[in-house]
Amino acid sequence: MNYRLHPEAALEHEEQVAFYEERRRGLGRRYHAAMLRAVGKACRAPHRFRVVGTPELRRVSLQGFPLAIIFREVSGIVQVLAIAHHRREPNYWRKQA
Repeated sequence: MNYRLHPEAALEHEEQVAFYEERRRGLGRRYHAAMLRAVGKACRAPHRFRVVGTPELRRVSLQGFPLAIIFREVSGIVQVLAIAHHRREPNYWRKQA
């Protein structure tokens, strides 16, 4: 299964890469790899993850980072709607659904 990043999720991803790389060299690359692993899990088995909102919004955490990917599966494509921090601005992504 393929995936697509919502434009706002793509921006969040770019910002996270820059933020982590600024904190420590190589950390942005580690974040990017964790994001790709999480998206890969979502693509392999999207229904494995619990529903956290409507319509059928699901969440997969990034290992080693306080972030989660909010996604939904539509017509065989995983749509990544947000890359959300676990504690900052909870549920802000609901308006993007």
